[in-house]
Amino acid sequence: MDLEQEQMQFLGLFGVYFEAYKLIFSCRKIFSQITLTLILPLAFIFLAHEEVSATLYWKIRFNEFRLHHTVAGTPKYDRISDLVSSEWATYILLKGLYFTFLLIFSLLSTSAVVYTVACAYTSREISLRRVMSVVPKVWKRVMVTFLCSFLAVVCYNMLFALTIFLWAVTFAYIQGLGPAILLLILMIYPIGFVYMSIIWQLASVVSVLEDLYGFKAMIKSKDLIKGKMIVATVIFFILNLSLGIIYWVFRVCVVYGGRASGTIQIIGYGALCLLLLNKLILFGLVLQTIIYFACKSYHHENIDESALSDHLEAYLGDYVPLKAQDVQLEEYYHV
Repeated sequence: MDLEQEQMQFLGLFGVYFEAYKLIFSCRKIFSQITLTLILPLAFIFLAHEEVSATLYWKIRFNEFRLHHTVAGTPKYDRISDLVSSEWATYILLKGLYFTFLLIFSLLSTSAVVYTVACAYTSREISLRRVMSVVPKVWKRVMVTFLCSFLAVVCYNMLFALTIFLWAVTFAYIQGLGPAILLLILMIYPIGFVYMSIIWQLASVVSVLEDLYGFKAMIKSKDLIKGKMIVATVIFFILNLSLGIIYWVFRVCVVYGGRASGTIQIIGYGALCLLLLNKLILFGLVLQTIIYFACKSYHHENIDESALSDHLEAYLGDYVPLKAQDVQLEEYYHV
């Protein structure tokens, strides 16, 4: 990175985007290799699942329609019933495999990109072979952080469901006040969900670059994001809006546009969506790593580049977690 660490605390929305673009461009060879190795399978799984899942789902619905209009107890009814049961089992298995591989490649991609950005930050030479040797030692920590974040989201949703239940039995029938309270609850829920998502994304970076993971990484992430919350929130919305647009185009033009479009058009739209999704995932991961460094700088937590470099090198041997006293804090204050 060209910026000194003291300067990174002043990065705003456009500054973070500009730094991410410069970093990707300057290290385009290694990022291209990571994209082809890890991010491309992730994007392909995401889009291919939508195509296969939609096809299988509507096939099941058609067979259920046939079953509904078939006399029960007949051999035909039994055949269709067995077919529907088999298709539902296949659909559930497909979902399970999809989420498993999506999670694996997502964690591997996060670990690889964060490690690469950190190497660029310390001006250390980096190669795909080195990254791929480090990733298996890092992604387990990111996995623990993800599981803790997932548990937190489940608890948050359970709390939301409990709140809705309490509203239903207490305020639902109060004219004026009941709808107002419901509206307030529905407004607070997405705010909390976005906040938790941002915390998890930054905690993933913390899990790679510091000796923290799980709930401790989430707590560290919560402390770091203070002061940069607006920038992080805007970036979160832009990335998810972009993802939503790509997903919508793929569904309209590829998944449900097969009859209206020719084969060449379908392949073209599919390839375009895959390319854009690759770029978006890579850009998003680089962005969240740069936000981490910007947050560290904002809170005057100076990262010793030589210590960070030594610890990154240690990943190549036996796993040595980044020590907080070596990497995290060397506070500096301007008089």
